[in-house]
Amino acid sequence: MASSKAFTKSLLLYNKILLRRLKSLIIRTPPPPPPPPNLLPPEPETTTETAAAATTTAICSVEGGLLMSPSTFPYFMLVALEAGGLLRSLLLLLLYPLLRLLPQTLATKSMVLISFAGVRKDAFRLAGRAVMPKLFLDDVSAEVFQQITAMAGARRQGRRRCVCVSGMPRAMVEPFLKEYLGVDEVVAPELREMGGYYLGVLEEEGKIMEDLDLEEVIWGKKGGPGQGVIGIGGGVEFSYGRQIFQKYCKEVYAPPESTRRRRGALHPRLYPKPLIFHDGRTAFRPTPAATLAMFLWLPLGAPLAVLRTAVFLLLPFSLSVPFLAALGMHNRMIPSSSSSPPEPEKKKKEEKKGNLFACNHRSLLDPLCVSAAAGRADLAAATYSISRLSELLSPIPTFRLTRDRAADRAAMQAQLSASSGRPGGLVVCPEGTTCREPYVLRFSPLFAELDGDVVPVALHLAVDMFHGTTAGGRKILDPLYLLMNPVPSYLVQFLDPVQCTIKDDDDDGGVDARHVANEVQRRVAEALGYERTGLTRKDKYLILAGNDGVVGVKEKT
Repeated sequence: MASSKAFTKSLLLYNKILLRRLKSLIIRTPPPPPPPPNLLPPEPETTTETAAAATTTAICSVEGGLLMSPSTFPYFMLVALEAGGLLRSLLLLLLYPLLRLLPQTLATKSMVLISFAGVRKDAFRLAGRAVMPKLFLDDVSAEVFQQITAMAGARRQGRRRCVCVSGMPRAMVEPFLKEYLGVDEVVAPELREMGGYYLGVLEEEGKIMEDLDLEEVIWGKKGGPGQGVIGIGGGVEFSYGRQIFQKYCKEVYAPPESTRRRRGALHPRLYPKPLIFHDGRTAFRPTPAATLAMFLWLPLGAPLAVLRTAVFLLLPFSLSVPFLAALGMHNRMIPSSSSSPPEPEKKKKEEKKGNLFACNHRSLLDPLCVSAAAGRADLAAATYSISRLSELLSPIPTFRLTRDRAADRAAMQAQLSASSGRPGGLVVCPEGTTCREPYVLRFSPLFAELDGDVVPVALHLAVDMFHGTTAGGRKILDPLYLLMNPVPSYLVQFLDPVQCTIKDDDDDGGVDARHVANEVQRRVAEALGYERTGLTRKDKYLILAGNDGVVGVKEKT
């Protein structure tokens, strides 16, 4: 009896398990519900020319609409890293699991409090223009941006208007929206302040609607209610955004989640204003996973940077380059098409000339990488403004340029001339400052006024965690941040020499120094695939730091 009962129970249990598996195979997930009647399906062919012909204003939601990523955490983490420091960013990272459980409005207020509380307003104003636009522009959806221009009547002789609505603080989103995307108006909350410092509190949502003249914001000073308005955006969580969409938008384009995942980023060449300069130390998108990886890397990255520095200083180039490759710092050298990196010329015994290398400027280590790639320790570096510590630790000679044209030319010529029977060499960066994006700034023609030919050198630097340059931070830390990257890599490409016979008063066969500088700039840009610009060091520092790039100069209004 006992054995039969046990057999019956086991048989019943087996039947139950079998039925569950059969049900899982038969029952299917129900189809998703249809979209609400006020939301348009994503049909580009019906919302381009036809919509543009009848629409003059487009209202776009930044979160879930213009930006591909639905999360705003990376933007607040960037504020915490660049304006608050490591402790503030670590606190924000530790609270991330709790923020995921909160509603979007409450989570945004919490991230604002952590990121902005105690931050000086004047300091963040420059950071908002120099640091934030790069991260935002990398996340702009190409489809939505093109849809905005089409819906807003961009093809009708430029008669268009675009209004962006965001739940993030105005100080974060307005510089990138207005300066780089050409948005007409931005509806976003203001940050409360006291004594020039942010309190980390947003203004009330009802006050936003009271302070704004929505009729003028939506239609402009010359517009009127007769003009059509179309909205673009996902689920707007903040109340003033919902009110604007419900009151003014006749049609709302809300792409589903499947469409958002297939979006492509806006190509930099399609920016209304190109992004050439940006600042900040963070070289990655600070998502929760990437930020956690950065904090786990820091205890190993700092000692590694010190070890790499010691290898640079103590070992000759023949040994330091292989050791640095073993430590994760990759360097690749491409010789010129005609020959290998040129050796010092020997025209006459009584007059020996060294080589002049003119390269684009990517970091403070540019002259060292050129010297290591050329295999020459006799090269010197002409610099504008670096720290005294960097000058003392440099394994090659360095000398400062004074911005006095005659004095600088004499100092550079002395380095190239024969000294104690040995020729000298010189590495110059005619740009005068670094540029992170694929652009080459204007070359100063001072190097082209020296005797001897010029060897153009094209440099490309790739970093994966930290930028080794800064315009508003402490330059003494630039080499440390660069060497703290897990796998920094340099590409050094030697190009064919450029004839540098400068035209004298009684010489009709020479060339102008400006022509030589432009030719060197052109060759470097073509070798790297970069674009040439006419911007200079002064333009960069006026944009990023509010001064002209000279140490000790007060900020200009």
